[in-house]
Amino acid sequence: MSLERIQAALLKSYADHGGINHIDGSNLPSEESVNRLASDLMHLLFPGYFEQAPLAKQDVPAATERRLRNVFDRLGIELGKALSFAGDPTPKDSAEKVAMSLLQQFPEVRRIVQTDVEAAYTGDPAARSVEEIIVAYPCVLVISLQRIAHVLYRLGVPLLPRMLTEYAHERTGADIHPGAQIGTHFFIDHCSGVVVGETARLGNHVKIYQGVTLGAKSFELDPQGNPVKGVKRHPDIEDHVTIYPGATILGGQTVIGAHSIIGSHVWLMKSVPPHSIVYYQGDLTSVIRERSKTKPGEPVPVPVKAAGPTLDADAADWII
Repeated sequence: MSLERIQAALLKSYADHGGINHIDGSNLPSEESVNRLASDLMHLLFPGYFEQAPLAKQDVPAATERRLRNVFDRLGIELGKALSFAGDPTPKDSAEKVAMSLLQQFPEVRRIVQTDVEAAYTGDPAARSVEEIIVAYPCVLVISLQRIAHVLYRLGVPLLPRMLTEYAHERTGADIHPGAQIGTHFFIDHCSGVVVGETARLGNHVKIYQGVTLGAKSFELDPQGNPVKGVKRHPDIEDHVTIYPGATILGGQTVIGAHSIIGSHVWLMKSVPPHSIVYYQGDLTSVIRERSKTKPGEPVPVPVKAAGPTLDADAADWII
């Protein structure tokens, strides 16, 4: 087949299957430019860590001014494309306002990101220094860019927040939606295969391992059979929860109580109370038991078991 015939076939495909064309539409954000922007945003968060040469203290003001100006200009361009796509009548003006709003929040983003670095250092006995955490641990990249993308998400920016988190996803294997609400001191150990959905809410001092999914149990459909957007679909994880490798927690009404531990490969679609441990026995029976010791004079809780690999409707309750 000649190139001319292939061209004709492609042009016919463009006409017949237009749903995956973007012709005569607004200019969309550039993946290459957004990826470079993600790298520059990391430089702003962590000055001196990703430089070609050492950054001296006296050079920090000039370097920050130069990088800040560069990020502001290029961020404005990509934001303008995204806002134009969304139908904003004055995308350039709106983009400048959004870019300024994002950068104004960088000191607060840095304060929270520092807690994530601390959580990684204290949470991994293999870590030898904070420097090692920042330059070599994938969780720093994925969590930091998600926190930046979350600011843009809350500002109503389309496309760009997801492109930033997808850059981190490609680099780390962890896919955290920009809409997810995440507290301080968040640590993902090993990172690979982690999925956190849009409406998930995580408290402070949450630690998760590779292969963990915080996902949706099912999708509500409208009368036309299309998924309903904007509903709570993903679980809430309260403070000081640890979730071990391969665990799957589903559902917008599912709450994992504070100070709980979810064992490896557990499948959960129901809430568990605070101070719980959830794990599988050898027969793949799910067991929930209380973490803390019973105080003198209190009744001893009996764990509820669910037959099969999932927890039944009453699995979060105690029998006293």
